[in-house]
Amino acid sequence: MTDDTRARILRAALEEFSERGFHATSVRELAERVGVTKTAVLYHFPGKADIVTALAEPLLADLEATMTKAADAADPRTAAIEGLLDVWLGHRYLLRMNLRDLGLTASKAVFERFRAGMLKANQLVAGPDADLARQVRAAQAIAMLSDPVVLFADAPVDELRAAVLDGVDRLYAEPEPGSRPRGRRGRPTVMSPETIEAARRLYDAGRAPADIAMALGVSRATIYRHLPGAE
Repeated sequence: MTDDTRARILRAALEEFSERGFHATSVRELAERVGVTKTAVLYHFPGKADIVTALAEPLLADLEATMTKAADAADPRTAAIEGLLDVWLGHRYLLRMNLRDLGLTASKAVFERFRAGMLKANQLVAGPDADLARQVRAAQAIAMLSDPVVLFADAPVDELRAAVLDGVDRLYAEPEPGSRPRGRRGRPTVMSPETIEAARRLYDAGRAPADIAMALGVSRATIYRHLPGAE
Protein backbone atom coordinates (compact mmCIF):
# COMPACT_ATOMS: atom_id res chain seq x y z
CA MET A 1 0.00 0.00 0.00
CA THR A 2 1.38 3.40 -0.90
CA ASP A 3 1.01 6.89 0.52
CA ASP A 4 -0.74 7.76 -2.75
CA THR A 5 -3.48 5.27 -1.92
CA ARG A 6 -3.90 6.84 1.50
CA ALA A 7 -4.12 10.31 -0.03
CA ARG A 8 -6.68 9.13 -2.58
CA ILE A 9 -8.79 7.63 0.18
CA LEU A 10 -8.74 10.92 2.08
CA ARG A 11 -9.67 12.94 -1.01
CA ALA A 12 -12.51 10.59 -1.80
CA ALA A 13 -13.67 10.62 1.81
CA LEU A 14 -13.87 14.39 1.87
CA GLU A 15 -15.94 14.35 -1.31
CA GLU A 16 -18.22 11.52 -0.17
CA PHE A 17 -18.75 12.93 3.31
CA SER A 18 -19.53 16.34 1.80
CA GLU A 19 -21.97 14.96 -0.77
CA ARG A 20 -23.69 12.22 1.23
CA GLY A 21 -22.66 12.72 4.85
CA PHE A 22 -20.26 10.87 7.12
CA HIS A 23 -22.86 8.54 8.59
CA ALA A 24 -24.45 7.70 5.23
CA THR A 25 -21.16 6.69 3.60
CA SER A 26 -19.91 3.14 4.15
CA VAL A 27 -16.33 1.96 3.93
CA ARG A 28 -17.33 -0.30 1.04
CA GLU A 29 -18.77 2.63 -0.93
CA LEU A 30 -15.66 4.67 -0.22
CA ALA A 31 -13.46 1.84 -1.45
CA GLU A 32 -15.48 1.60 -4.66
CA ARG A 33 -15.05 5.30 -5.30
CA VAL A 34 -11.29 5.04 -4.85
CA GLY A 35 -11.09 1.86 -6.89
CA VAL A 36 -9.57 -0.33 -4.17
CA THR A 37 -10.86 -3.08 -1.92
CA LYS A 38 -12.52 -2.50 1.44
CA THR A 39 -9.55 -4.29 2.99
CA ALA A 40 -7.22 -1.72 1.43
CA VAL A 41 -9.14 1.12 3.04
CA LEU A 42 -9.11 -0.63 6.42
CA TYR A 43 -5.37 -1.20 6.07
CA HIS A 44 -4.85 2.55 6.21
CA PHE A 45 -7.81 3.44 8.42
CA PRO A 46 -9.25 0.82 10.81
CA GLY A 47 -12.51 2.76 11.02
CA LYS A 48 -14.31 5.75 9.57
CA ALA A 49 -13.49 7.80 12.66
CA ASP A 50 -9.81 7.32 11.84
CA ILE A 51 -10.45 8.87 8.43
CA VAL A 52 -12.02 11.89 10.13
CA THR A 53 -9.02 12.15 12.43
CA ALA A 54 -6.66 12.20 9.45
CA LEU A 55 -8.79 14.73 7.56
CA ALA A 56 -8.96 17.03 10.57
CA GLU A 57 -5.29 16.88 11.58
CA PRO A 58 -4.08 19.76 9.34
CA LEU A 59 -6.95 22.00 10.50
CA LEU A 60 -6.32 21.22 14.17
CA ALA A 61 -2.58 21.77 13.83
CA ASP A 62 -3.18 25.15 12.17
CA LEU A 63 -5.76 26.09 14.81
CA GLU A 64 -3.42 25.27 17.70
CA ALA A 65 -0.44 27.03 16.13
CA THR A 66 -2.53 30.11 15.35
CA MET A 67 -3.85 30.43 18.90
CA THR A 68 -0.35 30.00 20.33
CA LYS A 69 0.92 32.78 18.07
CA ALA A 70 -2.05 35.02 18.87
CA ALA A 71 -1.45 34.67 22.60
CA ASP A 72 1.96 36.34 22.16
CA ALA A 73 0.74 39.07 19.81
CA ALA A 74 0.58 42.75 20.77
CA ASP A 75 -3.17 42.66 20.06
CA PRO A 76 -4.34 39.12 20.94
CA ARG A 77 -7.97 39.82 20.02
CA THR A 78 -7.19 40.91 16.49
CA ALA A 79 -4.57 38.22 16.01
CA ALA A 80 -6.98 35.53 17.21
CA ILE A 81 -9.88 36.73 15.06
CA GLU A 82 -7.90 37.20 11.87
CA GLY A 83 -5.83 34.08 12.45
CA LEU A 84 -8.88 31.93 13.11
CA LEU A 85 -10.59 33.28 10.00
CA ASP A 86 -7.54 32.37 7.93
CA VAL A 87 -7.62 28.84 9.36
CA TRP A 88 -11.29 28.50 8.41
CA LEU A 89 -10.63 29.84 4.92
CA GLY A 90 -7.74 27.44 4.45
CA HIS A 91 -9.89 24.46 5.44
CA ARG A 92 -13.28 25.70 4.22
CA TYR A 93 -14.22 22.52 2.39
CA LEU A 94 -13.62 20.40 5.46
CA LEU A 95 -15.83 22.77 7.45
CA ARG A 96 -18.49 22.49 4.77
CA MET A 97 -18.32 18.70 5.06
CA ASN A 98 -19.00 19.04 8.77
CA LEU A 99 -22.12 21.09 8.09
CA ARG A 100 -24.00 18.09 6.70
CA ASP A 101 -23.98 15.86 9.79
CA LEU A 102 -21.29 17.09 12.19
CA GLY A 103 -18.98 14.36 10.94
CA LEU A 104 -15.96 15.86 12.71
CA THR A 105 -17.49 14.90 16.04
CA ALA A 106 -17.26 11.23 15.07
CA SER A 107 -13.70 11.25 16.42
CA LYS A 108 -13.50 11.97 20.14
CA ALA A 109 -9.87 13.07 19.80
CA VAL A 110 -10.79 15.54 17.06
CA PHE A 111 -13.71 16.91 19.06
CA GLU A 112 -11.61 17.45 22.18
CA ARG A 113 -8.79 19.21 20.33
CA PHE A 114 -11.26 21.34 18.40
CA ARG A 115 -13.09 22.32 21.60
CA ALA A 116 -9.82 23.22 23.34
CA GLY A 117 -8.78 25.41 20.42
CA MET A 118 -12.11 27.23 20.35
CA LEU A 119 -12.06 27.82 24.11
CA LYS A 120 -8.58 29.31 23.74
CA ALA A 121 -9.83 31.55 20.93
CA ASN A 122 -12.69 32.76 23.09
CA GLN A 123 -10.31 33.60 25.94
CA LEU A 124 -8.05 35.60 23.63
CA VAL A 125 -10.90 37.50 21.98
CA ALA A 126 -12.72 38.22 25.25
CA GLY A 127 -9.56 39.38 27.00
CA PRO A 128 -8.22 38.71 30.50
CA ASP A 129 -10.70 38.64 33.40
CA ALA A 130 -13.62 39.12 30.98
CA ASP A 131 -17.10 39.16 32.47
CA LEU A 132 -19.95 37.12 30.99
CA ALA A 133 -21.07 39.90 28.64
CA ARG A 134 -17.60 40.17 27.08
CA GLN A 135 -17.26 36.41 26.83
CA VAL A 136 -20.61 36.30 25.01
CA ARG A 137 -19.49 39.06 22.63
CA ALA A 138 -16.30 37.13 21.94
CA ALA A 139 -18.35 34.01 21.19
CA GLN A 140 -20.52 36.04 18.81
CA ALA A 141 -17.45 37.38 16.99
CA ILE A 142 -15.98 33.90 16.66
CA ALA A 143 -19.28 32.48 15.41
CA MET A 144 -19.37 35.19 12.74
CA LEU A 145 -16.18 33.77 11.23
CA SER A 146 -17.21 30.24 10.35
CA ASP A 147 -20.76 30.36 8.95
CA PRO A 148 -19.99 32.71 6.02
CA VAL A 149 -16.92 30.63 5.16
CA VAL A 150 -19.04 27.48 5.04
CA LEU A 151 -21.95 29.03 3.15
CA PHE A 152 -19.77 30.88 0.62
CA ALA A 153 -16.82 28.49 0.39
CA ASP A 154 -16.56 28.98 -3.38
CA ALA A 155 -16.44 32.79 -3.21
CA PRO A 156 -13.15 34.64 -3.91
CA VAL A 157 -11.13 34.29 -0.72
CA ASP A 158 -9.97 37.93 -0.53
CA GLU A 159 -13.49 39.27 -0.91
CA LEU A 160 -14.93 36.79 1.56
CA ARG A 161 -12.21 37.56 4.12
CA ALA A 162 -12.81 41.29 3.86
CA ALA A 163 -16.57 40.93 4.18
CA VAL A 164 -16.28 38.70 7.27
CA LEU A 165 -13.82 41.05 8.97
CA ASP A 166 -16.10 43.97 8.20
CA GLY A 167 -18.88 42.22 10.09
CA VAL A 168 -16.64 41.63 13.09
CA ASP A 169 -15.49 45.26 13.01
CA ARG A 170 -19.11 46.37 13.10
CA LEU A 171 -19.79 44.14 16.10
CA TYR A 172 -16.90 45.63 18.04
CA ALA A 173 -17.81 49.14 16.92
CA GLU A 174 -20.86 48.85 19.17
CA PRO A 175 -20.43 50.14 22.76
CA GLU A 176 -18.74 47.69 25.10
CA PRO A 177 -21.19 45.79 27.32
CA GLY A 178 -22.19 47.95 30.26
CA SER A 179 -20.80 51.18 28.75
CA ARG A 180 -22.76 54.22 27.64
CA PRO A 181 -23.62 54.43 23.91
CA ARG A 182 -21.26 56.48 21.78
CA GLY A 183 -22.28 58.94 19.14
CA ARG A 184 -20.10 57.47 16.41
CA ARG A 185 -20.43 53.83 15.45
CA GLY A 186 -17.36 52.30 13.88
CA ARG A 187 -14.93 53.54 11.27
CA PRO A 188 -15.84 54.59 7.74
CA THR A 189 -16.13 51.77 5.22
CA VAL A 190 -15.77 54.01 2.12
CA MET A 191 -12.50 55.51 0.89
CA SER A 192 -11.99 58.38 -1.50
CA PRO A 193 -9.65 57.91 -4.49
CA GLU A 194 -7.06 60.01 -2.67
CA THR A 195 -7.30 57.84 0.45
CA ILE A 196 -7.04 54.67 -1.61
CA GLU A 197 -3.89 55.99 -3.26
CA ALA A 198 -2.44 56.87 0.15
CA ALA A 199 -3.24 53.37 1.39
CA ARG A 200 -1.47 51.85 -1.61
CA ARG A 201 1.62 53.97 -1.00
CA LEU A 202 1.73 52.92 2.65
CA TYR A 203 1.27 49.27 1.74
CA ASP A 204 3.99 49.43 -0.92
CA ALA A 205 6.24 50.98 1.72
CA GLY A 206 5.78 47.89 3.89
CA ARG A 207 3.13 49.08 6.32
CA ALA A 208 0.77 46.42 7.69
CA PRO A 209 -2.97 46.70 6.83
CA ALA A 210 -3.85 47.21 10.51
CA ASP A 211 -1.40 50.15 10.72
CA ILE A 212 -2.75 51.64 7.49
CA ALA A 213 -6.31 51.40 8.78
CA MET A 214 -5.31 53.18 11.99
CA ALA A 215 -3.43 55.89 10.12
CA LEU A 216 -6.28 56.57 7.69
CA GLY A 217 -9.13 56.20 10.18
CA VAL A 218 -10.90 53.35 8.39
CA SER A 219 -11.64 49.73 9.26
CA ARG A 220 -9.20 46.93 8.48
CA ALA A 221 -11.89 45.31 6.32
CA THR A 222 -12.03 48.47 4.22
CA ILE A 223 -8.28 48.31 3.65
CA TYR A 224 -8.49 44.65 2.63
CA ARG A 225 -11.35 45.44 0.25
CA HIS A 226 -9.43 48.19 -1.55
CA LEU A 227 -6.02 46.45 -1.48
CA PRO A 228 -6.59 42.96 -2.96
CA GLY A 229 -3.89 40.56 -1.86
CA ALA A 230 -3.01 42.50 1.29
CA GLU A 231 -1.97 40.23 4.16
